[in-house]
Amino acid sequence: MISSRNPYIVSISILLCMIMAEDLQCLKKIALMGGCKEPIWASSQVLGCELNISPQTASRRLISLEKLGLINRIIRADGQYIAITKEGEVALQREYAEYCRVFGNERGYFVLEGELIDGLGEGRYYVSIPKYHKQFVEKLGFEPYPGTLNVKLNPPSIHIRKKLDALYWIDINGFNADERTFGVARCLPCEVGGRTCAIVVPSRTHYPEDVIEILSPVQLRKALNINSHDRVKVEVHYGKKCN
Repeated sequence: MISSRNPYIVSISILLCMIMAEDLQCLKKIALMGGCKEPIWASSQVLGCELNISPQTASRRLISLEKLGLINRIIRADGQYIAITKEGEVALQREYAEYCRVFGNERGYFVLEGELIDGLGEGRYYVSIPKYHKQFVEKLGFEPYPGTLNVKLNPPSIHIRKKLDALYWIDINGFNADERTFGVARCLPCEVGGRTCAIVVPSRTHYPEDVIEILSPVQLRKALNINSHDRVKVEVHYGKKCN
């Protein structure tokens, strides 16, 4: 978990609580218009027609979404272009996950495969920080080994990893200490070699999207007798999944 000097860092769960239902509706409409893929042209009048509201109301909703960091707006000669940010996508994915919990009736099973790599050495430090450590124990149900297992995913698993964002993750709250702000994170329970673990994703990380960090109650390298460049399989069992 990377620390930051920026005091304005909130968890996704808190961010979702800040989104008004009508603003979330607006965000969904922008996504349906293609806003997750690329900036889309949409005036307040056009968006108002799509949502059956006035242009003035549509403008206020866009301002609200922009203040929350869920969209970016670009003004060009031919008008206004809107793009959904990464935070906006996560908000929509969490909304989707909530509906999966309501309507889903199947068990989900996902497998990620990759190569064990050496980490940057940050996991040991941040797992040992009391306010993080306490949350890991309370929310994950195990005492984490001081360090993380780092896995570089193979190409097919990168696509599967993106699908996991639609599941319900466990939030690890950020906090301020010693004039520093420690960012939020989220965890997803998983198994490695039949042992209970959790994928941990910090709000800010130096790792690319093809690398995942794994928390576990034991030193997995020793327990599973694995070394750098060995193949690793990460299994995610999920109680409910949308079709």
